[in-house]
Amino acid sequence: MRLAPAQERLLGRELFYRDLLNALPTAIYTTDAEGRINFYNEAAVAFAGRRPAMGELWCVTWRLYDVHGAPLPHDQCPMAVALKEGRPVRGVEAIAERPDGSRVTFIPYPTPLFDDAGKLVGAVNMLVDITDRKFAEERQRLLTHEVNHRANNLLSIVQSIVRLSDGCDVEAYKEGVSGRLEALARAHTLLAKSRWMEADLQLLVSEELAPYMGDDTRAWIGGRSLPLKPGAAQCLAMIIHELATNAAKYGALSTEDGRVQVDWKRSGAGELVIRWRETDGPVAEAPLRSGVGSTVIARAAAQLAGSVKYDWTGQGLAFEFRASYDELAL
Repeated sequence: MRLAPAQERLLGRELFYRDLLNALPTAIYTTDAEGRINFYNEAAVAFAGRRPAMGELWCVTWRLYDVHGAPLPHDQCPMAVALKEGRPVRGVEAIAERPDGSRVTFIPYPTPLFDDAGKLVGAVNMLVDITDRKFAEERQRLLTHEVNHRANNLLSIVQSIVRLSDGCDVEAYKEGVSGRLEALARAHTLLAKSRWMEADLQLLVSEELAPYMGDDTRAWIGGRSLPLKPGAAQCLAMIIHELATNAAKYGALSTEDGRVQVDWKRSGAGELVIRWRETDGPVAEAPLRSGVGSTVIARAAAQLAGSVKYDWTGQGLAFEFRASYDELAL
């Protein structure tokens, strides 16, 4: 049966708009006045993770939750509210769960549709996926919290450095403070490169011993790349710096023939073991009292719930640090 020209134009217009909605990348569906689904585009299928049956009520999604994670019955969803109250619903967020268990956070835009006489004939809804935005907001919140925590921690460390450092005169005092701050800065540079996620122990040690690792290598590193947690990186940077400074002033690195070897490994007991050994240097003697360097090392080790051991040998200092591997490494 051939349709009248007016009917053909109406059908053509309807097909055009359906094709137009199907081409849109945003999930869109419509219902009749009772809330029964009578159209949805392919983006809605991808959004919901399912292909709803025509005539289902209110929603194309499988399950709904509010932003706090509480179940949201379909007859209380924004689309149902829009149809029951005859008004658009705006400014609401919800969470849709797909049949495969994945979830997506979205903003719905349910809008009632009326005929020329003002009678409710249905509604259209657009579902905007904001999962990535919510993830970015949460990450920003965590990052802000982390920056605040790191800033407070850094200020605490700087205060300790200033308080513990000493010197026979102003220049000696400035040198001690400057060296420790530079060691801390090197650790922070490595952390910044990984967005404060980690710092590699091999790079930390290499940075501190770089002046002695040129053509005439006097410092040897015998450990693999090991990603450290930010707090562990800061403390271990201070420990390595104090050992290197002591070696350069009084130990193996203060002579032409002295050597230093640093290695680390995971022990069978689940500990990270770092060893510092000096050879061909001056005879090392146990100090009569704890100096600034040993105090800095002791406090840094204590922050990591670790232990240290010194051995003063005829060729230089032998040092060992131990702490829980899982607490330090990623």
